[in-house]
Amino acid sequence: MSNQIENRPAAPQTAQTSYFANQAEAPGNSRYLTGGKVSLPQLAQTPVEPKVPADPLRPAKSIKSKWGQSSNNLDHPQSNITQIQPVGHRDAAEVESGTSEDATLTINGQIYRLERIEKSQLPEDEKSESEFRQQIQLVGKNAQVKAAAQTIPTPAPLPLDVTEGNQLELTGYSKTSSANYMQMNLPTALSMVGGQHPAVGFAQWRVQEAYAQLDRANVLWLPSIQPGFSFHNHDGNYQASNGAIVDVNRNSFQFGLGSGATGAGTTPRPGIVAQFHLADALFQPEIAEKTAWARGHAANGVVNEQLLRVSLAYMNLLEAEQDLRIVLESRERTLGLSKLTEDFAATGQGLQADADRLRTELQLIENRVAMAHENVDVASARLAEALSLDACQQIVPMDVTVLPIDLVSLETEKCCLISTGLSNRPELKEAQALVAAANEQYKRQKYAPFVPSVLLGFSTSGFGGGLGNSINNNDNRLDFDALLSWEVRNLGFGEGAARREQESRYQQAKFSKVRILDQVAREVSEAHSQVLHRAGRIRITQKAIESAQNSYERNLSRIRDGQGLPLEVLQSVRALEDARRAYLEAVIEYNEAQFQLQWALGWPIHAHDVT
Repeated sequence: MSNQIENRPAAPQTAQTSYFANQAEAPGNSRYLTGGKVSLPQLAQTPVEPKVPADPLRPAKSIKSKWGQSSNNLDHPQSNITQIQPVGHRDAAEVESGTSEDATLTINGQIYRLERIEKSQLPEDEKSESEFRQQIQLVGKNAQVKAAAQTIPTPAPLPLDVTEGNQLELTGYSKTSSANYMQMNLPTALSMVGGQHPAVGFAQWRVQEAYAQLDRANVLWLPSIQPGFSFHNHDGNYQASNGAIVDVNRNSFQFGLGSGATGAGTTPRPGIVAQFHLADALFQPEIAEKTAWARGHAANGVVNEQLLRVSLAYMNLLEAEQDLRIVLESRERTLGLSKLTEDFAATGQGLQADADRLRTELQLIENRVAMAHENVDVASARLAEALSLDACQQIVPMDVTVLPIDLVSLETEKCCLISTGLSNRPELKEAQALVAAANEQYKRQKYAPFVPSVLLGFSTSGFGGGLGNSINNNDNRLDFDALLSWEVRNLGFGEGAARREQESRYQQAKFSKVRILDQVAREVSEAHSQVLHRAGRIRITQKAIESAQNSYERNLSRIRDGQGLPLEVLQSVRALEDARRAYLEAVIEYNEAQFQLQWALGWPIHAHDVT
């Protein structure tokens, strides 16, 4: 399209030069601007004076032109990127009447020939700076578009590979919004899982409880010492040993190892006494020992599970931080496209609907940014809970990027891993110990009717008494009692019920162990499959990032060259964001599968394994 110069009514007094680019603004004009393409080296050979502003559409400070009128020095913010060649001209007074000398205007590689038009002098009231500024129009439709295209940022070609400083800058919102935050990496988080953790501490104290019960069972047959004293007073009828009823007022007093003796009977509360069922003395230590073993294996399982929980919580926090970074970079790209689309719409090269569409996309990205910040805070709170830390502290991961973590080799066969898990899992060892404890309980009920209960008592004390209120005749007293008794509960029916009850518990423990066997095999197989397939996903998403990056850069290059509309780049921006998020999810889920497999094999997730 050729460019026109607008004609105004001629006046004989003076001549002014007007520059117009839009043909539609000068209907019926017979003078035209003609443009031709030349190379930059050719243009550089012609000495010219820098008189023409870079962007005549932006108002700036006025300067005096050689015509004596006030013109505008309009400095475009992108003038250091898009260079516009100056125009050589001479004063109107130097041009003879009737002489037609051409000037050239070069913008972005386009050269235009300018012709002088004789025009009448405007009235004095119309000689204003604003009137003259309205006569300056943009020459070349792509001048603003190409300048604005330079503002679109070009992302780094490597996915999720940033320096620590960049990472802190991109995610600085969540780190500086709270004055109290804690930096942490994965080894540090894993090292915090110890006896002071509530879940681990609870499990370990249950182990201490079980071993205390074992110690008590081991000393069940040992006697207890019961020193004390007792006073007895009786006033009224009393039946003597010969059956006679007598009215008597008497007192008795006992002190030392044994108490409670009255009259001729033995000491009811011996000073040294051993009282137990022989079945308990034989089987209870075995039962308590197996229970303590089970509690110990359960505590190991709690530690492993808590290590897994902390690892997954840290991965979730790291994923949230990296996802926030991805969204922020996508916002920067979309912001550049939005500005470029608005410039296209302002110059008539694009539609205002496209600018509105990009503005809507920016608002949607802002919504995703807010959601990403929320995910970071939620993940930090969950990690603080898993570590039993102060919830007021914001946890900031020290890892600046996400890398695959290999704890278990992918070359190991699944069957070997399942065998390892079945032999190492503390949950299986706990189940086996509970089966053994239930078996000992059944044996105790089985042999209980055939072994006696034992009572051994020995007392040595001082004893005295008398009639009325007097206490005299105090002297030493010695008592020894030995008792063995057998019991068949409820004519034997109670014994059968007790045995059946304990046998059912034993069978329940056995089937529970089989269920855990199947569960462990499934967890190992599932985690192994996840590790294999997610490793493949990492390779796929890496290629997707390369393709999306190339697509974005090529589309951006087309827009910078004036080909196509900025809205066409939006799909590439979305694809790049989706590809990077897919890569992030693949790496995070691969690491989670590695942690799951390590836990399923029964090995604790140590800090040195992941550094």
